[in-house]
Amino acid sequence: MPIYEFECEECGTVFEDLVLGGNTSDVKCKNCGSKRVKKLISQVAFKSGTKFVSSVSSGCSGCSGGSCSTCR
Repeated sequence: MPIYEFECEECGTVFEDLVLGGNTSDVKCKNCGSKRVKKLISQVAFKSGTKFVSSVSSGCSGCSGGSCSTCR
């Protein structure tokens, strides 16, 4: 069961939800309860040995410069 990232079109909250069978029609905003949500394209990452490998080749979503110590 994949975990998808959504953004609420009512209040702007970004949240994750575990979706059974890929059916996103029942997803509700975790903040306001609205069903007006859109599925976001999320970064895919996996662990290879001792390093995490990402689908994004440059930059880091954790900082604005892309060169902080958390970018690995």
